[in-house]
Amino acid sequence: MRDFSLVDAAIVETDPVDVALQRAIGPWAHLGPHHAAEILSGFRGDWWVVGGHAIEAFTRVQRQHHDLDVGFFRADLPALREHLGSAYDLWSVGSGLLRLIDDDFPDLHAESDQVWFRQHAWSPWLIDLLASPRDGDRWVHKRDPSLAAPLDQVTWTDQDGIRYLAPDLVLTMKAKARRPRDDADFQVTKDRLTEPARARLQDFLRRHHPQHPWLTALG
Repeated sequence: MRDFSLVDAAIVETDPVDVALQRAIGPWAHLGPHHAAEILSGFRGDWWVVGGHAIEAFTRVQRQHHDLDVGFFRADLPALREHLGSAYDLWSVGSGLLRLIDDDFPDLHAESDQVWFRQHAWSPWLIDLLASPRDGDRWVHKRDPSLAAPLDQVTWTDQDGIRYLAPDLVLTMKAKARRPRDDADFQVTKDRLTEPARARLQDFLRRHHPQHPWLTALG
């Protein structure tokens, strides 16, 4: 197993609340999708890159990253624990609560839909794993269950075999927070979307964020 405890890591957040949180619980390592492929090689479940790294892979426009976000199916949490084994400490994260995932607490806590992991308490966090619901063989949007489709229809794979969430669906997950980096991701992505992807994003925004300024930019 590669030692990730000494990889480059720093607090890159600018929001005071986020800075304070990282000072309390530790910074994020500067990892990319290929690191995820290395760590998750052999994992029996599906996984796919989301967030800013997915936007960068699609647009080829480089940007600063605060962490590495990877999606997986919540039902595959036992397989994830088996794969990562004793090499990493897994934590259930949500609503300001972090709880160690272990034999006493093997599942996510009630307010959690994320798993953070690192090698030990003195090493940086490595990947923010976002637990997605699944309906049979279909991926389900966690904020809109009406958006459901086989994983191959909502993701794409690059030449290295790394799977990414479709860019319009990444933007649906960024629309609510609309941080400066989310607006920047929208700007570099909107003109590169296919017409079906643009329509899917517009439909989501109209139903969930009808006053969202991205709607005007989409036309």
